[in-house]
Amino acid sequence: MAAMPEIALPWPGEADLPAVEPLTPDPDIALAEEQAKQAGQLLDAAVPEGDAPARTRIADAAVVKVGGQVELAFPPDAALPDREAIVDRFASLSTLKALDDDDDNLAQLTRRAKEDIALLQQVLRVYGYYDAQVVQSVAGVERRGQNAATGPGGRIDANKAVVRFDVVPGPQYTLAAIDLGDIAQAADAAKLRAAFKLASGDPVNSDRIVAERLHLDTALGENGYAFAKVGEPALTIDHEPRTGDLAIPVETGGRYAFGRIASAMPKFLSGHHLEEIARFEPGDLYKRSLVDDLRQAVLATGLVSTVTVKTREAAAPVAGRPGTVDIDVDLVKAPLRTIAGLVGYSTGEGVRLEGSWEHRNLFPPEGMLRVRGVVGTREQLAGVTFRRNNFWGRDQVLTADLYAQTRDTDAYNARTASFIASFERQTTLLFQKPFVWSVGLEAVATSEKQDSAGKAAPRTTYFIGALPLSAQFDDSDSLLDPKKGFRVGLRLSPELSVQDGTRSKYVKAQFDASGYFPVAGKVVLAARTRLGTIQGADLAAIAPSRRFYAGGGGSVRGYGFQAVGPRDATNNPTGGRSLAEFSLEARVRTGLVGGAVSVVPFVDAGTVGTGATPSLSDVQIGAGVGLRYDTNFGPIRIDLGTPLNRRKGDSPVGVYIALGQAF
Repeated sequence: MAAMPEIALPWPGEADLPAVEPLTPDPDIALAEEQAKQAGQLLDAAVPEGDAPARTRIADAAVVKVGGQVELAFPPDAALPDREAIVDRFASLSTLKALDDDDDNLAQLTRRAKEDIALLQQVLRVYGYYDAQVVQSVAGVERRGQNAATGPGGRIDANKAVVRFDVVPGPQYTLAAIDLGDIAQAADAAKLRAAFKLASGDPVNSDRIVAERLHLDTALGENGYAFAKVGEPALTIDHEPRTGDLAIPVETGGRYAFGRIASAMPKFLSGHHLEEIARFEPGDLYKRSLVDDLRQAVLATGLVSTVTVKTREAAAPVAGRPGTVDIDVDLVKAPLRTIAGLVGYSTGEGVRLEGSWEHRNLFPPEGMLRVRGVVGTREQLAGVTFRRNNFWGRDQVLTADLYAQTRDTDAYNARTASFIASFERQTTLLFQKPFVWSVGLEAVATSEKQDSAGKAAPRTTYFIGALPLSAQFDDSDSLLDPKKGFRVGLRLSPELSVQDGTRSKYVKAQFDASGYFPVAGKVVLAARTRLGTIQGADLAAIAPSRRFYAGGGGSVRGYGFQAVGPRDATNNPTGGRSLAEFSLEARVRTGLVGGAVSVVPFVDAGTVGTGATPSLSDVQIGAGVGLRYDTNFGPIRIDLGTPLNRRKGDSPVGVYIALGQAF
């Protein structure tokens, strides 16, 4: 064949190709090969448990299992008071324990074992064991088969291996010198030093050092040192005497007393009002916790979304006398107006629509105005309420309420105009108080008749003046969900009633008591009693709306509202002059929804009498079971009850839904 002139390349057989250069080894591959080789050497030396060389194990050791593939072994006679704490901390951080369910290969198991050796030595140093020796060995392995790669011993299954750490703790180091900065120059140096509960000769324990530093910082803040600075601790270890020198840089900055409170928005929340809220007065010794409490209390007003509280030196300490520190409060307003609505229906009450508008700071400081209305099958209401929170002191509330209402129940029909004023000390979720009280004034004009009298029956008009008083002592551990403790309360209301020119004087009294008793960890027994009496007037002289009634979700469950007590010829309740109620329930916490659900069997009993002395005659009893679902604002309650001695007209089942426990 003739040559093709357009192709200039030589034929393959005639070309001289360059020599191929060998590739440079990848350092990562080399490292992996070395690690795999080391892993094989480590685990190939492993033998079934019980046959490990004596030099790697402590004889008669106290062995503690940590997970499925980790063991810690300690000398049987070692004085190691921190052993349990060491084991717990190591278990919470161990890589082997955290990943012992993984399908590991030999290299991974070896790497994690090395990490855990360093971790265990670090944990031992936390508790003062700086000369500890940790020896690692592998046991519990399973050899399967034989091939050229694994040799005569066969292949090792890494998932069957148990890594054991033999720990010889050695002597525990102790504290030598302790330097706490300039505390020695403070006027109350002994008191401050006593708050730091570490002394020379105590074991070196990093956890205790951190905790005692916080205690010292708290003691400074609670004893007038408004500008104290506590630095980070520094520990210097000396291995020859086996001691540690501790230094914590402290600058006390001098003692101070509280001065004035300055508000950044004086027309919104004045400094004077903030001083009413604060739990300290000018001249009181400075306490940091009281400053934090002020910040929480300002947030609790609901008028602000953000609060910043800062201390400012107003006068420096002089000649041993405390200086003065003023408090600056910066505020950011929260939304102040609320429109609310409520729609409800029940077989006993029918349809009920409620709406309200309020401005929570229309009359600064904390002067709220609310306008509300109710339209329903059995109730109509229009009213206006004024309330001033934190009046003349923290959590003291002044309230004035003016409203007109029509109310139609199975017991009575009332058309009422009322003015109610009260001054009270309230308990709150922020600060649950053991003792609260209330004093008030009521002026009521009401036109009423018994529901059984018929539409054509004449109405009776009552003009009532009352001075309601109340007091309560609360020893329980929670406002919405108590689990232990007790509560007792007393209400007294001297009243003057005028009807058709006839005056009647009487005193209405009510006593409440409840107790909460934890049983067997997840069960709380709760019991309640209520006794009431009206002394000084016959039943006919008392307006039906002012009498005692019983029955319903907050009374005797299983019965309808006002359904317990005497009834007239048409089977409608008449109310009475005396009241007795009793409740017992078991609040049993379950494991459902993370323990948030509780089952509550209950039994309630109650009676209303026409006489003034409470008695146990004609007691009505209801029983049932409820569910509680815990939320961050209290339990949601659903109760299902039935009357055990049901009378004519009583529903066979009552359902009650509310927030908080029944009592």
